[in-house]
Amino acid sequence: MSAEDMVERLWEQLAEAIAAAGPGREALFLAKLALLLAREVGDAERVAAAIGVALRDLE
Repeated sequence: MSAEDMVERLWEQLAEAIAAAGPGREALFLAKLALLLAREVGDAERVAAAIGVALRDLE
């Protein structure tokens, strides 16, 4: 599987999970997911950098 295919697949899974969380619970779901993934990464500096990139890329 190419990196682009993997990203597309994950994007679809994430969209489905956000929809399943339901209105008003999207932020809670995303916060919990971010913390779980941060634990998996195990590098606070990398996670902080990723948060910054995600915030900048909203525009």
